[in-house]
Amino acid sequence: MNKKRIYEIVEASGKNDKASKAYDIMIFVAIIVGLIPLTVKHENRYMIYIDLATALIFAVDYALRIVTSDYKMGVKSYKAYIYYVFTPMAIIDLLSVVPILSIFFPHVAIFGYFRLFRILRVFKLIRYSKTMVSITNVLKKVRKELAAVLVLALVYIAVCALVIFQLEPDLFDNFFEALYWATVSITTIGYGDIAPATPQGQLLTMISALMGVAIIALPSGIITAAYMEEIRRKKTKYEK
Repeated sequence: MNKKRIYEIVEASGKNDKASKAYDIMIFVAIIVGLIPLTVKHENRYMIYIDLATALIFAVDYALRIVTSDYKMGVKSYKAYIYYVFTPMAIIDLLSVVPILSIFFPHVAIFGYFRLFRILRVFKLIRYSKTMVSITNVLKKVRKELAAVLVLALVYIAVCALVIFQLEPDLFDNFFEALYWATVSITTIGYGDIAPATPQGQLLTMISALMGVAIIALPSGIITAAYMEEIRRKKTKYEK
């Protein structure tokens, strides 16, 4: 079996490629089954077997994707392998394998935290969902706009935290608590455990909540507009 055929199999299947479709189903099942250990409080040997088996499948999948990355990246040189390793999906593939270290080295404390990386396996499903692929493409297109909104939100949170920290000096033990208050206020989820007592602080809380509605609405509008444009583009391409 040549490298090109391996690439065709490990990538999301076409309509008539039975081998690729079977491979996709195997990976899909491995992803779902691999999440089972996260649903039990105390691991037993059956969970360890599941984790080991799924991690080995993901390790082989990761290796095959690296070997065929020159086809994936469209570059016929060693640079394709380097570029691919640092792509988001390749990083997720690698982190999906890392939890296996906690099985072979159970007494090494830091490897125990690697079990949390099992959660990232669910993101591997993006490859097998056309809708998720579209959403991923949309997020890539509007990443600069979203980054600008994020910076705006962070600046506003910092400013609110500085102001409330001066208006309510007895309310916060440290500046981090002020940042916490500003964050939960701007997201309009409330705070409960921290409530400003002065009229000035309460006024700032109301302004922060109202601003939060506007700031949260911005990325929603940006993503929706880009997603509709993606749908129109695909529809136009299909009609042609």
